[in-house]
Amino acid sequence: MMIPQFAVLGHPNEGKSSVVSTLTEDDQIKVSRIPGETIVSKRYTVRIDGNEIIRFVDTPGFQVPRQTLAWFKAFDGDPEQLVDRFIDAHKNDPFFADECELLGPVAGGAGIIYVVDGSRPVRDDDLAEMEILRLTGRPRMAIVNSKTDEKDYTSDWKNEFRKHFNAIRVFNSNTANFTERIKMLESLKAIDQEWEPMLSNVILAFKKDWLKRNRLVTACMIETLEKSLSFFVSETITASSNKEKIIEALNEKYQADIKKFEKQMFSKIRTLFKHHLFEVHLPEYSILSHDLFSKQTWELLGLTKEQLAATGAIIGGTMGAVIDTAAAGITFGVFTAIGGILGAGSALFGGKKMAKTKPAGIGLGGDKLKLGPTKDFQFLYILMDRALIYYSYMINRPHGRRDLAELTGKTDIKKKGYSTDFTTAQRNICAKFFKTVTGRSFAGGKKTMSDFEELVESVLNEISRE
Repeated sequence: MMIPQFAVLGHPNEGKSSVVSTLTEDDQIKVSRIPGETIVSKRYTVRIDGNEIIRFVDTPGFQVPRQTLAWFKAFDGDPEQLVDRFIDAHKNDPFFADECELLGPVAGGAGIIYVVDGSRPVRDDDLAEMEILRLTGRPRMAIVNSKTDEKDYTSDWKNEFRKHFNAIRVFNSNTANFTERIKMLESLKAIDQEWEPMLSNVILAFKKDWLKRNRLVTACMIETLEKSLSFFVSETITASSNKEKIIEALNEKYQADIKKFEKQMFSKIRTLFKHHLFEVHLPEYSILSHDLFSKQTWELLGLTKEQLAATGAIIGGTMGAVIDTAAAGITFGVFTAIGGILGAGSALFGGKKMAKTKPAGIGLGGDKLKLGPTKDFQFLYILMDRALIYYSYMINRPHGRRDLAELTGKTDIKKKGYSTDFTTAQRNICAKFFKTVTGRSFAGGKKTMSDFEELVESVLNEISRE
């Protein structure tokens, strides 16, 4: 089956490879600030569920556009054979080697995407390149790929583009997210009526694939939440046991295992959105730079004290400690994180005979000391917020972006997660999910899980549209 193919053309170092990398979600395409890095045309095909959907060709930059244009204007043969005759005439001439290479896909029937850097002014060579592409007669779009925010000549570029191209679009390959990529494809439909059906199918395939990925992220998130919220660690104890050391060891194991669950989830999300380069870093100011169990994490993510109190009736039993946690006035150790606040009068600390009552989150069963499962409703929101924030970073990180420097900034004591914007109905769904996975409620379990799955997926789709 024929699939649409586009040659990405332009002057050297205008961002062609970066545009191809972002459009194909391929962060392994070599992108360099050194002009002339691409010396041969390379085809990159987007496949969805094993089917080829669309192809982009990364090409070398124009080197001698004015000389090429002079030959084009002097050609007096069949206009439809113009590009083929130029390649035939110059394929063995080193002077025109790059021009022959970049025009090869055009001769093969590819549409044209012409890329310029909007942060620089229009030059004579650019005008020659535009006229060359107009004379090819191929369907063509021009892209302004602004590489910096220092200067902007977009309006000048657009004035020239209107004389030579079927469609124009501003597309920054360093910032473009999924929505921008779809808009780009929508614009491509305008370059030729005959291409509309093919590109409509491409857009539909991209949208369906994105929804499928969000469903997979939903399943991954829920699996991790269930595993984390129901997780516990235990240790055998005797009368001579050093309980403080056991508590410390359980604390460390609990934290390490929960962090491992989260790291595995992050890795799956990253893979689903095709980020493979290890040098992709989260912003320095990100809340995810704080430890999962740190005070900053619990101050900045999750529900407010008032929101927790409003939802407390659904959970019941342990909300006092949970609301105290939200006040951020205590030490944020793991025992707080799972809802267990230990005092000096506790059997674990006082060395007395084990009482019938036990601290929340700490189970004393026979000769075992047990930590978990969590009794802290807030922990669900901490885990959810971190997952949603990571997801947002992954879907908004263009694959063509290669810079490692990130913006720095300060965080203030204000909730930064998504959960604080949940409606009362959404928080109630979360509360029922929490009760189900922590074993405190089995009534309506199937519907509870289904409702929570729909909630998570709807939040992911909403983030995608931002």
